Amino acid sequence: MRDTALPIDDRGFAYGDGLFETILVRDGSPLLWKYHMARLQSGIERLAFPRLDLAAFDALPAQCGPGLKVLKLIVTRGSGGRGYRPPAPAEPRWRWTVSAFQPSAERWFGGVDVRCCQLRLGLQPRLAGIKHLARLENVVARQEWGDDATAEGLLLDSEGSLVEATAMNLVWRRQGRLETPLLDRCGVRGTLLSALDDTLELHWLRAGLETLLEADAVWLINSVQGVWPVRRLDDSAGNCLKRWSLEASDAFRQAAHRQLGYPLNFGD
Repeated sequence: MRDTALPIDDRGFAYGDGLFETILVRDGSPLLWKYHMARLQSGIERLAFPRLDLAAFDALPAQCGPGLKVLKLIVTRGSGGRGYRPPAPAEPRWRWTVSAFQPSAERWFGGVDVRCCQLRLGLQPRLAGIKHLARLENVVARQEWGDDATAEGLLLDSEGSLVEATAMNLVWRRQGRLETPLLDRCGVRGTLLSALDDTLELHWLRAGLETLLEADAVWLINSVQGVWPVRRLDDSAGNCLKRWSLEASDAFRQAAHRQLGYPLNFGD
């Protein structure tokens, strides 16, 4: 199923009618596999795909070989005719690719600069949380900056509530509580975020940018990159909104990196 061409009538290619997972694999062993498969299953049900035996994917990580790799798994509804109406019955199609990966220790321990995006995410609870293929909002938002000094862009929804970054989830600490945006109307519920929700006391809330500016620490996270502490936040015009001092002992980053097998401290 690897590196084979998709037919022109594949609905994932034509309409974004599909799902994907990007999975960190170390020496043939996947990280957070149960969370990736749970999110994939949720997406399959939400898009009303025919039932798939997800056990068919269990052998893929071992084929990634030694070292640190990223396994990308794509599942589409399969081929269909012209128009949006799905074929009945549909025959889902899946493909996978593997790429070598080297995370950024500089961003883990030195922090990152982030900006607010002008683009606002539309509200669509039916698709919230899952990782579907139709990611044009994220693509357009990522075009808003081209400098390497800015690591990520924060996305708010059309009502001004915080959601996520273009490719990472958002967590902050405020008044001693770990908080993260509700993802019930848009955005992707990351697998590292789900794993941390099972092990830490995360508070999910609807919050605007002003709440983030009250935080004493902010992090961007995902299951491949790990945790990037935020040291500066700019508005969409490049004006600084707030700076944060990085912590020598970052307990949140350490808790997250235990999930991924990444270093807990500089020099580990």
